[in-house]
Amino acid sequence: MLQLLVSGCVRGLRAGVGVRGLLPLHPASPATGLGNPGLSPSRQASNTPRNQPPKADFVARSVGICSMMRLPVQASPEGLDAAFIGVPLDIGTSNRPGARYGPRRIREESVLLRPANPSTGALPFQSLMVADLGDVNVNLYNLQDSCRLIREAYQKIVAAGCIPLTLGGDHTITYPILQAMSEKHGPVGLVHVDAHMDTADKALGEKLYHGSPFRRCVEEGLLDCKRVVQIGIRGSSLTLDTYSYSRSQGFRVVLAEDCWLKSLVPLMGEVRQQMGGKPIYISFDIDSLDPAYAPGTGTPEIAGLTPSQALEIIRGCQGLNVVGCDLVEVSPPYDPFGNTALLAANLLFEMLCVLPKVTVV
Repeated sequence: MLQLLVSGCVRGLRAGVGVRGLLPLHPASPATGLGNPGLSPSRQASNTPRNQPPKADFVARSVGICSMMRLPVQASPEGLDAAFIGVPLDIGTSNRPGARYGPRRIREESVLLRPANPSTGALPFQSLMVADLGDVNVNLYNLQDSCRLIREAYQKIVAAGCIPLTLGGDHTITYPILQAMSEKHGPVGLVHVDAHMDTADKALGEKLYHGSPFRRCVEEGLLDCKRVVQIGIRGSSLTLDTYSYSRSQGFRVVLAEDCWLKSLVPLMGEVRQQMGGKPIYISFDIDSLDPAYAPGTGTPEIAGLTPSQALEIIRGCQGLNVVGCDLVEVSPPYDPFGNTALLAANLLFEMLCVLPKVTVV
C-alpha cells in the first residue's frame, strides 16, 4: 500500500540524477503520464499532469513520507519550476541553537496545508511543477565549508530554472544562496523581514555568522541596494546608531514600532513601486514575528509583527519578479507545540503562491 501511495504521489514527476551537495529524502519513483519528457513543465501541454499534494479526504495526514506538503521528492531540479529545499544548518547561531532541525519540523507541520489559497485566489500546483529536493548536505563542523556546499547546490538549482523556496536553518544560509542567485540574475532586490538588521561586521572575531549575511552580500555586490527593504526591525542594541549602516547603503528600514496596530498593505504598495520588475529575493526570519506567535527561534525580540501582517507582506509581493525565498531561524527545541513551525510552513506556502506564473483566479 505504501508503494502505491508513493507512486501515485509522484505522478507526472521525472526521476532525475542526483544534485551534488543535496541529499534527497527518498528517491523519486519513475514518471508516468508525461506528455513530452523533453520539454520543461513550463513548455508542456496544459493538460500535462503536475505534482499535487495528496488530499486529506483521500490520504490520511499521518500517511506518507515527510516532505513539504507531502509533495514528491526528487534529487534533481531538472523539470521543476519551483522546489522546496532544506538547509539544516545552525552553527552560525549566536544564541539558542536548534535551527538545524527546522526543515524537518516545518515539513512535519506542512501536512496541514492544502493546495489552493482562497484568500488570494492562487492555485500554485495548477501552474507550476513543484517538488521537494530534500536537504543540502551541510558540514556541521565548518561554517565556511557549509557555505560552499550551499552555494554549489543552489548554483545547480538556479541554473536549472528552478525557483528555490528554502527551509532554514539559521540566517547565515542566505549569504551563499544569494551568491548563487547573483550569478544568474545579477544584484537582486531584497524584501528582508526580520527583528534584526543582520548587517554586523564581526562577532567574536568572525565575519561569517547569522548576524552578518547582508553585510557580506553588500561587500560582494550581490544586492541592488536601492531595492532593499528591511521590515520588523526592533530590540535593544549595542549602540544607538544601529540602523546607520543599512541606511547608508540605501536600504529602506521599517521599524517594528512603525508597523504596530496597522495594516501593512499601504507599505507593500510602496515596496512594489520600489522593487519594480527586476528580480527580487524574499528572506523571512521567523523572529520578525512576536514571540507570542513564534517562540521557537534563537533570538526572540518582544513587540514584533503579527501573523496577519506577515501575510500582508508576503501577499504584497504578488506581481513582483520573485526569484527565490527563504524562511529561516525556526528552532524546534524552543517550539514545544509546533506553533512556530506551523506558522513557517504556512508562510512558505504563501511565498509559493506569489511566484511568477502562478495562476490567480
